[in-house]
Amino acid sequence: MTPVDRYFGNDLLVFQKGRSAVQTIFVMVKCELGTAYKVAAEAADLEQVSEVHSVSGEHDLLVKCYVDSYQDIGQFVVDILQKLPGVKDTFTLIAFKAFS
Repeated sequence: MTPVDRYFGNDLLVFQKGRSAVQTIFVMVKCELGTAYKVAAEAADLEQVSEVHSVSGEHDLLVKCYVDSYQDIGQFVVDILQKLPGVKDTFTLIAFKAFS
C-alpha cells in the first residue's frame, strides 16, 4: 500500500496514519500588468500549491492547490493567494472528482 490512497468519489487525497484529508481547488488569477511571472513564482513556493500554469484569456494564471479539509478555502484564498504582490483578482473553482 502506498503512503497516499486516492479516493476518487469526491477527489479527496486520504492520507494514512491519521493525517488529514485535503480538498483540490483551482484558482484563476488576474495579475497587475507585467507581474504574472513574479506572482507565479511566489505562488509556486506556497506549501498548498501543487502547480501554476500561465494561461491565455481573461485570467493570467491557473493555480492548482490542495487545501487541508479543516482549513477554510475562502480564508486561504483571501489571506494567502490574494495577498501575493501583483494579484489583482481571483476566481476559485472547487474540484469534486478527478478522472484519469
